[in-house]
Amino acid sequence: MAEELSTRDAKLIQYLNEAYGKEKELETALQAHIKMAKRPPYKKRLQEHLKETKAQSKGLERRIKALGGKAERSPVPVPGPAGGAATAVTAVATKTLAAAKGPIHAARGTGEAEKQLKNAKDELWNEYEEIGNYTAIETLAESLNDAETAKLAREYRKQEERMAAFLLKLIPTLTKAVVTEEVPAAERRAARAASAPARGRSTPTARGAGASRAAASRSAGTAASASSGASRGSGTASRASGGTSRASAGTSRSSGTAAPASGTARASRARASRSSPS
Repeated sequence: MAEELSTRDAKLIQYLNEAYGKEKELETALQAHIKMAKRPPYKKRLQEHLKETKAQSKGLERRIKALGGKAERSPVPVPGPAGGAATAVTAVATKTLAAAKGPIHAARGTGEAEKQLKNAKDELWNEYEEIGNYTAIETLAESLNDAETAKLAREYRKQEERMAAFLLKLIPTLTKAVVTEEVPAAERRAARAASAPARGRSTPTARGAGASRAAASRSAGTAASASSGASRGSGTASRASGGTSRASAGTSRSSGTAAPASGTARASRARASRSSPS
């Protein structure tokens, strides 16, 4: 008789099985997308991720068995006497649905480029679901002191994040390919021509603001010139005043020279008076 699982291990197995079921589903979807992929770098990355996905499925299966559980596609086992049969039916239905997605994806889209784009968008959506799964498993395992499960979930989460980053860069390229393939060249040129003048033209408000700034700049220049002229005029007046002062000082010195000459004349007349006979 099998040993009954603890609540701790049963919860870990539940979360691991949810991730396992998603990985098995994506194995089928990725195989279909690889056949449809036309761009060599895209096809190569899908092939690499398919290998990662298969390795993840095996790693999850081993961890589930180590905890005493069984790897199943069904997210949550159905309790009760009919649980085994219900689980088996659910697993078959999930597998059938995953297998049916391939032909459906091949038929969708209005052109080849749009099929590629829709596939990439689906893949990105799935990557984020897986990132959510592994983030939850990692946190649950750490909370329950299961270092092995936490390490496994962390490693797988990083793989999904790298794939999501690749797809985020790819999707704009695929979208531009849709435009090239499905929108006529004349319409693309007309759209570019219509948008180009709009970027080059300035609005009346902008032109008015520019004119106001130019006028203000000219006024400021005129005022500065006038101020400079006034400063130069003041300097000229100062130099003229200085010249007048120097002229006045020269006159004063000339007057001082004349005064001694007058004194000399008076002395001469006095000597002549004394020398004449009485």
